[in-house]
Amino acid sequence: MKRAFNPIVAAIMLVLSFSAPVAARQLEDASAAYKEGDYATAPRLLRPLAEQGDARAQYNLGSMYDKGREVLQDYAEAAKWFRLAADQGYVNAQYNLGNMYYDGRGVPQNYAEALKWYRHAANQGDAQAQYNLGVMYHKGQGVPKDDAEAAKWYRLAAEQGIADAQSNLGVRYAKGEGVPQDYVRAEGRNEVSWRVV
Repeated sequence: MKRAFNPIVAAIMLVLSFSAPVAARQLEDASAAYKEGDYATAPRLLRPLAEQGDARAQYNLGSMYDKGREVLQDYAEAAKWFRLAADQGYVNAQYNLGNMYYDGRGVPQNYAEALKWYRHAANQGDAQAQYNLGVMYHKGQGVPKDDAEAAKWYRLAAEQGIADAQSNLGVRYAKGEGVPQDYVRAEGRNEVSWRVV
């Protein structure tokens, strides 16, 4: 069976072929405006993209509301945009949404939700989220206290150069919390001393 040419389908495909480059250009223009301190232009360019579901635009708009840049600081609005981007797997939005739940900014404080979003970001390799998970497992925030799990997350963050994670992991080795006690690794001043060999 031969398919007939459908001008409507062809028109839709033509329009869609131009929309991605236009959106990318609009996002670049918004980023340039923001970097140049033109905080009035950036949200005007970002909002339509964010409303169309662009995760980068949603994250950037959330950041503007979080910091109060040319928009009134509004943590609830920031959380809304971060969530939309986080739900699409945007790692920076996942981390920031975790922070908002941890601190109770724009959302009710909820360690379990913070842990969930930090874990999403950490599983994508975000070092600061890995460190925050280590802290939460060490303190028992949103989860039962688990020194082995804390050490695991501290190690992952430490391997990416997070100094606080390196320090906390050294303390774990000194006290034997979640890892075998090892004063050599605990006293090390560089990453080699606490790496698993």
